Amino acid sequence: MTDSPSLPTLLVPGLLSSPRLFAEQIPELWRLGPVTVAIHTRDDSMGAIAMRILASAPPRFALAGLSMGGYICFEILRQAPERVAKLVLLDTTARPDAPEQSEQRRSQIEMARAGRLGEVADMLFPRMVHARRWGDEALRRIWRTMAQEVGPEGFSNQQTAIMGRPDSRPGLAAIRCPTLVVVGDGDVLTPPERAEEIANGVPGARLSVIRDSGHLSTLEQPAAVTRSMQEFLLRDA
Repeated sequence: MTDSPSLPTLLVPGLLSSPRLFAEQIPELWRLGPVTVAIHTRDDSMGAIAMRILASAPPRFALAGLSMGGYICFEILRQAPERVAKLVLLDTTARPDAPEQSEQRRSQIEMARAGRLGEVADMLFPRMVHARRWGDEALRRIWRTMAQEVGPEGFSNQQTAIMGRPDSRPGLAAIRCPTLVVVGDGDVLTPPERAEEIANGVPGARLSVIRDSGHLSTLEQPAAVTRSMQEFLLRDA
């Protein structure tokens, strides 16, 4: 047992995701120190989202983000690298949006603004989870609920920010904090090779591949993800 103060953990959800994305991790991570979940729906640029998060974040913290949350983590590191003690990047990529991806996002924004956000969520679900989970109605309900919690305006802000995000690959070598990169082996949105690219670019980064998981690893294989995060956060604590 150590007398040193515990390290707060700041969690950043992904696109169309709310704190429910980390529902299984929060109680376990809470045992290591205070846990907060960032709000990432009120601004439409990565710079503004990160600035808002940093304004209310602890002075120094462990930072973890999934998918869009990872993009935000990269921006937080650009703005305040000295405040990030440890970094966990889950099912994300350091690459910018491709033109065809941005075109799809603009179409989805229009659908959401027309009152069809539920359709967007249903359309995205098969790409968000492992193929074995396509018929998992409980998981689909969680995904739909998170979409409702984000709402059309929040979704529009998120997609606009994602489309405008910079290429984070040039900055990977400058990341100095201990880093864990996590990816589902069946993630088709940000596949394992994207995680490997990040892990190979960040000095000393560790890579954890989660079996039988798609993009929503924290929900699909919560025990494995939690264990990987706990072991990493406890290391050299």
